[in-house]
Amino acid sequence: MPSSTTFKYETKRKNLYLRVARGHFATANCHSNYYIDVVAQKSRLNEAQAVAEELRSYFYQNTIVDTILCLDGTEVIGACLAEQLSKADFINMNAHKSMYVVTPEVTNGGQIIFRDNIVPMIQGKNVLILAVSVSSGKTVSNAVEAVKYYGGIVSGIGAIFSTADQIAGIPVHSAFDPNDLPDYHNYPSNECPMCKSGVKLDALINCHGFSKL
Repeated sequence: MPSSTTFKYETKRKNLYLRVARGHFATANCHSNYYIDVVAQKSRLNEAQAVAEELRSYFYQNTIVDTILCLDGTEVIGACLAEQLSKADFINMNAHKSMYVVTPEVTNGGQIIFRDNIVPMIQGKNVLILAVSVSSGKTVSNAVEAVKYYGGIVSGIGAIFSTADQIAGIPVHSAFDPNDLPDYHNYPSNECPMCKSGVKLDALINCHGFSKL
């Protein structure tokens, strides 16, 4: 972790943890006073299953899902979520139904595209967008636009951590939110009070992890 001030918050659900470091961090779109480490949730099976189980509760009874679109390397969580959303249960809208779990291709300019062989998994399908973190919302907004452009229907948005309640009018459901970190803040880079106070950056962060400065 990029800071000596690190925390691991346990929850009531087994294997569901929030790992964070406090400091001054920069993403491509904003600065924040916390780095939220989600690498274990994306990579370790029992933690991915725990995140999927938490997110399942938001979509199980009232959301039709044909395809899970995995952003930011969330494919393991997406596969676990697909399995849980398709379990046989009389209250489950997706019981017995197989699902697609797909990853978008992102151009150098940040545009999301789908190749011709992937388009049938999006076109005419109810698509659940799965992200690591939603703060500025730019990546998820791009995904919403891409799904609509290719003829899909965005049926929901899920994330490990989110500061946004909705993106493009679609509710965002997350395993963790600012209520878990009451003093969490993020700012546009040109409005960051830590920068204005001369506080140096601890690390550059993105969905893959951190790079100390």
